[in-house]
Amino acid sequence: MRDIGLLLGALSVLAWPTAAARAQSTTSTADIIEKLASDAEADIDLAALRQQAAERIKARADPQPQKRPPIAPQLSKLPQIRFDIVFDQDSSLIRPASYQTIGSIADALTDPKLRPYRYLIVGHVESAGRRDHNLILSQRRADSIRDVLINTFKVSPKRLQALGLGEEQLQDVNRPAAPANARVQIVAFGKFETDDAAKPATSAPAKKGAAAKKKQR
Repeated sequence: MRDIGLLLGALSVLAWPTAAARAQSTTSTADIIEKLASDAEADIDLAALRQQAAERIKARADPQPQKRPPIAPQLSKLPQIRFDIVFDQDSSLIRPASYQTIGSIADALTDPKLRPYRYLIVGHVESAGRRDHNLILSQRRADSIRDVLINTFKVSPKRLQALGLGEEQLQDVNRPAAPANARVQIVAFGKFETDDAAKPATSAPAKKGAAAKKKQR
């Protein structure tokens, strides 16, 4: 019986990555499209938000996580969806089990219903360790997800922006150290202008008959 118990324990350990991968794939592409499909428009200044977060940390404002006001409250009003993306410990390296989740995101973003829009990838970190380190880590993680969507799944880089908010906008304020605070947000924030749309319309060429009349005059 002891040998059988050891064998079952080993099998459960081996099965854990598969179970984790299945748990991450519960959000279907159709669900993502439904939650992100919208004509909502928002003017988001990423540089200003990054500077605001850095300055708040440097000033040691609101040392208690529960009392920190959100850095970007406007994001909560936009169409969005949250995902659990697993990274290596204290790293921006995405674990292989999360590539299926990112693939589902890519499938949704390249669907005709979502293709005309821009999206913001927002990285978060639960409240643990140094706030300044967590801010940098969250930006690197958001950048990593953007890089995978662009380089592996061929989503247009012009449609994706990345923002790390560290622990400055907790998703579960009552439990600052909860894993829910490390979830990644995908936020829809406006139309994507193609190069064709940006080009001025050219006038139609004059007809040959009209040109001939002008020459006669």
